[in-house]
Amino acid sequence: MTSGVVPVSETIDFPYNMSENNETLFKTIISHCKEYGFVFPSSEIYDGLSAVYDYGQNGIELKNNIKRYWWESMTHLHDNIAGLDSSIFMHPRIWEASGHLAAFNDPMIDNKDSKKRYRADVLVEDYIAKLDGKIEKDIAKARKRFGDSFDEAQYRETSVNLKRVLDERKRVYDRYAEVSGSGDLEGLHQLILDCEIADPVSGSRNWTDVRQFNLMFSTQMGSASDDTMTVYLRPETAQGIFVNFLNVQKTGRMKIPFGIAQIGKAFRNEIVARQFIFRMREFEQMEMQYFVKPGTEIDWFEQWKAARMKWHKNLGLGDDKYRFHDHEKLAHYANAATDIEFEMPFGFSEVEGVHSRTNFDLSQHEKYSGKKLRYYDPELGDSYVPYVVETSIGVDRLFLSIMCGSYVEEELENGSSRVVLKLPPALAPTKVAVLPLVAKDGLPEIAESVMKELRYDFNCVYDEKDSIGKRYRRHDAIGTPYCVTIDNDTPSDEAVTVRFRDTMEQKRVPIRELHALIDEKVSMKSLLKNL
Repeated sequence: MTSGVVPVSETIDFPYNMSENNETLFKTIISHCKEYGFVFPSSEIYDGLSAVYDYGQNGIELKNNIKRYWWESMTHLHDNIAGLDSSIFMHPRIWEASGHLAAFNDPMIDNKDSKKRYRADVLVEDYIAKLDGKIEKDIAKARKRFGDSFDEAQYRETSVNLKRVLDERKRVYDRYAEVSGSGDLEGLHQLILDCEIADPVSGSRNWTDVRQFNLMFSTQMGSASDDTMTVYLRPETAQGIFVNFLNVQKTGRMKIPFGIAQIGKAFRNEIVARQFIFRMREFEQMEMQYFVKPGTEIDWFEQWKAARMKWHKNLGLGDDKYRFHDHEKLAHYANAATDIEFEMPFGFSEVEGVHSRTNFDLSQHEKYSGKKLRYYDPELGDSYVPYVVETSIGVDRLFLSIMCGSYVEEELENGSSRVVLKLPPALAPTKVAVLPLVAKDGLPEIAESVMKELRYDFNCVYDEKDSIGKRYRRHDAIGTPYCVTIDNDTPSDEAVTVRFRDTMEQKRVPIRELHALIDEKVSMKSLLKNL
């Protein structure tokens, strides 16, 4: 096999702490994605390429609708947020200024027995997460035992067992923060040994030393072999926003506070790419950098934290599926950070990050470029380097969270079952399926005329293959909100039967009212107006 190419069966890696039921569910969702044209392994006929995936005909429609929801919520609903599309290739000095060339590394460790490779920091973070799980479980039991009289603060101080776990958690976390902050690879290796962290596959504790793994992809730009320059595929889209800060501010006559939004591809040479499209080497980001007056950044951080959580919950996948995870260990450039996590089959995982990045990025680009990146504030009569609050979503992670949150297996009253994707109607790949009951008696012609009227505003499909019941199930499985059936009564009463995906209710509707009925639920406005 060609070096670097991994069979498709090996490209899906599951976390060791996933339950058997959840692992089965996740595998089912992955199979569903392929069977119904959402996601395909890249280069599948050549046995696949590890951690690279292609979006199929339904997947790209869903993905584009997700991006549209984000884009319009940012740029259409905010007068002070402008859009940008910066290039993937940028001057290599940008990555010096941002710190990526010097410090964009992950600590790598191998198990000598299983020959498996891991991120050393993730092994420790998983260990800390297990301790957090023990703490939460213990407190939940105590709360149930003591009822309304339960005092959590007092219990944390008095419970011997809980205090032992809390002390262990603090000890491990403090050591982890110290070795991570100083880049002490030997210290990180020793921490893994002291915590007796075992290989999830083999159970072995026979670890190699920890080494640094560079995440940047590089290539050469230039027409002649002796006249080339090393350039990088961007590992994040944010820097394209920062170097265009003044361009957008001046041409758009923007006043602080204001934001710049961007959707674009990013590339990272991941040590361990796992969990289907949750972590990939080529991925897409939706980022907004919000420029604010120094001293106001924490207030804006809290506002955007709340706004972004509302945006996610507005999808209707269940408020209990989301939570904040505030960072204890901050990046050197940040003074506040949180993750919005969604409950995947493999546990709560990050889908969006909100960070207060201070003025680090603009200051660095000032230093390395020699150009002033300042904003003149007429109210203060002075210039300053703005502070930045960032919101950043991985499109592919969000896509996966929506697929996981929408996938439902239902048992019906008649004893049968169905698989349905209860996608938010505005995001569904196909909005309406037009189905002639039979492919004769003039019904296909009427169906085509209905399609002609609807397709300018909605993504529609015409489907006449198989029984009407099988067609309904097929469109349930891809999340189509409405099925419109043209039957033998349609030529005389000029009405159709509309079937609603979630309830399976059927309703007779005049053809002239069809557009309004569909538009009410599937337009992007139906999502945006609730923000």
